[in-house]
Amino acid sequence: MISMRKAALLVGALVAVTGATPALANAAPSTRLVSCGEASCLMVSGERATTTSEVRVNGHRVDVQGNRKWHVSLPVETVRDWSVPFARRIEVSTGDPLTSERQVRHAILPIGLLGHVPDLASLVITLH
Repeated sequence: MISMRKAALLVGALVAVTGATPALANAAPSTRLVSCGEASCLMVSGERATTTSEVRVNGHRVDVQGNRKWHVSLPVETVRDWSVPFARRIEVSTGDPLTSERQVRHAILPIGLLGHVPDLASLVITLH
């Protein structure tokens, strides 16, 4: 026969595992730079609740590859057009296209992707 203490620990572990599962499925989307021909693209990847959920990046519907785990490659110029100047993150939302229920997450952009890069006449690097 199982003791009350062991039963309580078992129930607590079951609740912890069950409660952690949705959080794992709703992880924040990720981004990385990839080469796409002669240009650079931003690869955005994430997860969605169902394969019929539409994906939007900064409010724009995108066609993704994959099922529940998906990814899309967007030209950097497109991301720049869809973002505010000097943005450090993008908004990625998933949801049912027939309802207004959407889950909004933010993805961190690679450092300096949409920032201002000044022209440098020279760059001096010294070793110490």
